[in-house]
Amino acid sequence: MTKMYKLMFLTILVMSTLISISAYTWLGMWIGLEVNLLSIIPIIQNKNMLSSESSIKYFITQALASTIILMSIIIMMWKYNFHSSMNNSSILMVMNSGLLLKMGMAPLHFWFPEVLEGLNWNNCMLMLTWQKITPMILLMYNTEFTLFYSTIIISGMIISSIMSMNQISIRKLMAFSSINHMGWMMAGMITEKTVWMLYFTIYSLITVNIAFMMKNIYYLNQLFPKLNTSPSMKMFFMLNFLSLSGIPPFLGFLPKWMVIQTMVEKNMFTLSIIMIVFTLIMIYVYMRIMMITIIMKTNQSNWALKLNTKINNMPISMLNFFMIMSLVLVTIMLNMI
Repeated sequence: MTKMYKLMFLTILVMSTLISISAYTWLGMWIGLEVNLLSIIPIIQNKNMLSSESSIKYFITQALASTIILMSIIIMMWKYNFHSSMNNSSILMVMNSGLLLKMGMAPLHFWFPEVLEGLNWNNCMLMLTWQKITPMILLMYNTEFTLFYSTIIISGMIISSIMSMNQISIRKLMAFSSINHMGWMMAGMITEKTVWMLYFTIYSLITVNIAFMMKNIYYLNQLFPKLNTSPSMKMFFMLNFLSLSGIPPFLGFLPKWMVIQTMVEKNMFTLSIIMIVFTLIMIYVYMRIMMITIIMKTNQSNWALKLNTKINNMPISMLNFFMIMSLVLVTIMLNMI
């Protein structure tokens, strides 16, 4: 019965996203966001106390963001009805701040790593991928505030690269990695909409693949026994993290390449240089994790875990096959230039 309830709320979650992105008015968009919030809480709620704490934190921050968005909608309606001389751009920037709080983008990211820390990998996968769709599409409607977006992108790059340096929790590391990638997505959003859609699709594919591979692994020292007993898992782990870092010729390099190209065409040289420099710090973090897991050998873990070292799961096998094929395709594209 629990699975039936989860499936029902998951269906409502998908419908709420479709309601928000297809709404004709800002009020309809807000209603879709509220339905989304009320449907995600039962999904992430488990018997675990950490998940209960995460659901409460998530509800409070999302309710605050919804209040900010609704307040900006009411001010806009009041402005148009009474012909006020209030500046429309300032109202839209307040609404964008509420959307940034909803998606967990820096500097309004304070809740995002803490919420992910108490969730299992299935719920983390949902938070890192599906829950980003609605706020990012609604942000896409107001992309004329280039200075505001540039400030958000730079802060996201700086905070995510610095905060991920000393992380031992893989879930928090994925949260700061998501903030870094959201900066790239927003840069693609203000230059070319199709680039953002391609970036989000590839990022979601890599994140789902990593979440499927982790299973019961939540900390870095738990990776050692799993990877040292399975060479195939070690190879796929390296492939996914190299692709997540955006190193050529892996799949994750393709959207970053397109974002840099569109930004250079728009003469946004300073922002692109800042993004590349701080992404190099994230690449260092990924490479440090991979080198530690490859070099170190241990057969002990701090937790008694049932580690499934065989890659016999069909979604994992299919996703990793796609990663290898995409590696070949990106290599061919690089050679054609």
